[in-house]
Amino acid sequence: MGVEAGAQVARARALAVLRIRSRALAIALLPAAAAVILLAGGSTGHFVGPGWSVARVVVSVLALVVLLAAGVVALVVARARPAVSPTVAIAEAAAPDLYRLVRDLADRLDVPAPSAIALTPDCDSWLEDRTHPAHGPPAPRSADEIAGAGSGRHLHRRTATAPVLVIGSPFLWWMRVGELRAVLAPVVAGTGPSAQPDIAAARRFVRGLDAAVAASADRGRCPGLRLACAGIGWVARLMLRGCQVHASEMERGVAAAAAERAQAVDYGLRIVAQEQVGLAYAGWDRLLTRVALPAWRMGRWPSRLDAGVVAALTELSRRDRLAEGFASRLGERPACDLLEEPGAIDEATSLLAARLFHGGPAESGPDWSPVDWQEYPDEVVDRKWRTDAARLHRVLDTLGVRRAPDPSAPHSAGPAPDPTIHASVGPTLARVLDHLTPADGVETAAEHPDAYGDDPALTRATEDRGREHDENFGHEGTTGHLGHLGHEGPSGHPGHEAPVGHPGDEDTPAANPRSATLATHLGVEVAREEAAATPPAAGQKADTPPWDDGALPLFPLQPPRTDRELLTDHVTAMVCCAAMDTVGATPGLDWLDGPTLLVDGVRVADLAPRVLSLVEDGDAAPLRAWLVELGIRPEKPVRLG
Repeated sequence: MGVEAGAQVARARALAVLRIRSRALAIALLPAAAAVILLAGGSTGHFVGPGWSVARVVVSVLALVVLLAAGVVALVVARARPAVSPTVAIAEAAAPDLYRLVRDLADRLDVPAPSAIALTPDCDSWLEDRTHPAHGPPAPRSADEIAGAGSGRHLHRRTATAPVLVIGSPFLWWMRVGELRAVLAPVVAGTGPSAQPDIAAARRFVRGLDAAVAASADRGRCPGLRLACAGIGWVARLMLRGCQVHASEMERGVAAAAAERAQAVDYGLRIVAQEQVGLAYAGWDRLLTRVALPAWRMGRWPSRLDAGVVAALTELSRRDRLAEGFASRLGERPACDLLEEPGAIDEATSLLAARLFHGGPAESGPDWSPVDWQEYPDEVVDRKWRTDAARLHRVLDTLGVRRAPDPSAPHSAGPAPDPTIHASVGPTLARVLDHLTPADGVETAAEHPDAYGDDPALTRATEDRGREHDENFGHEGTTGHLGHLGHEGPSGHPGHEAPVGHPGDEDTPAANPRSATLATHLGVEVAREEAAATPPAAGQKADTPPWDDGALPLFPLQPPRTDRELLTDHVTAMVCCAAMDTVGATPGLDWLDGPTLLVDGVRVADLAPRVLSLVEDGDAAPLRAWLVELGIRPEKPVRLG
């Protein structure tokens, strides 16, 4: 499909969308037209008699009601605020080279230049119309306008109609300048069809219908207004369903025309750049789920996520022989050099990523502070492990699990001490190993099902965790982050881990009853802490964002961890704490796997399967052998967080 053919298809579909709007208007005016005919016939003496008088009154009232309803629907469709993607605005003063690159690209493609540039913490790029009055006035000409030189009136018109170019921030840090230009070429080419009046009008109409449906779905209103909103929503959904096929085909035509127009710009380089898009997406997803998410859960947000994705992809190119050629690109000029202050922009997009993917506050605070990559092992990994280990021992105390006696304490003559007395000087790994290893004739913790009592807030928190899992992720399980230490899937790639379990497994008999009981109580304790914590969305700025702030996080990265995954993470944390306190191991950061344990500077690569053997089967022999091999003493007390 050529440029003209794609544009013609898009315009034809846009006219079909506008015809639906015209039909809706005609239906709304039909009772009014009938009323006018009846009134005119009565005044001229053609429609006389009591029957015609009643018909005139009924039709006139019906026409007024229909016109009033149509006016309300039209007003809502016109005034409802369309959804806007959360982005970080980039002024021209903050990135003059980037604006110049986009302007030159638009000139080569012979299309209008975007009105502004914004960054999003995602691996994608698109054009977004922000000309709706609810989105604020157009960007000032001195900062965000790149429409080119010309008269003041011409500049104002193009700024008010041209869409905003949204660029994925990982692209700027990972891609080279030429690759970024090749990737943006088909996106910028889309401003040409967007300037066509019929296509622009059809898009405004569809966005208005979508915004009206969203506005009418708000249930926080009085019953009467809620009933009116239900009617408006029904009408808007009816028209939106009628426009659905035509709107989708219109967008396909626009995309085809833009792609065909961009063929003449860096076509050979675009093939290489598309490979970098897939690689950047894989590295970005890996960085968020393995590295950023543990920090967000600790109340810290990494302030250089975009720089981190470069380190992650560089590490991937070092490990994977298929990516060896990508490392040679690092000698070329990165696209982030087009920014005046890449560090400040990286920090802003990192904070936005934490807000979107985790639901964190909109700005830093005492419980939500940034962390540098150099501080990550001590500020995040060490604190995370010691906090989890402390929670694990609190749960064991609640279950009444006896602590192992201190082997270094002197034995005095006299009666034997009471075995129920906690004689240990501190929490030990041996206590966890002994409890999770079943033995004949030893009582289990199943005798303590009511250790947590009936807490309504706790019950609600537990139900919310299960409901969030079902709504957002179904029943797919994922391995916990700390359980990833040195674990690789069957393919040898670190992204193919076998799941530990999923909520459906909780109904099946566990191979280790003690593990199942401890996991259940541990999940309850985590739910209690989450219920008592302050909601992250409470700390937001005075200016409300153009997206639904009450639905944060908008894009949760992973489902809530199951009880079994929580137990695996906590046991792994306890083992790491014992290694740090007895043999001098240190916490580390692996760019692809997140928190990792370093023994003599070497990354531990075989801990996860040994912990799973203990948690799932109650077999502590592999883990004990590993401890002996490294010289870790499980009977020694550890420092908790």
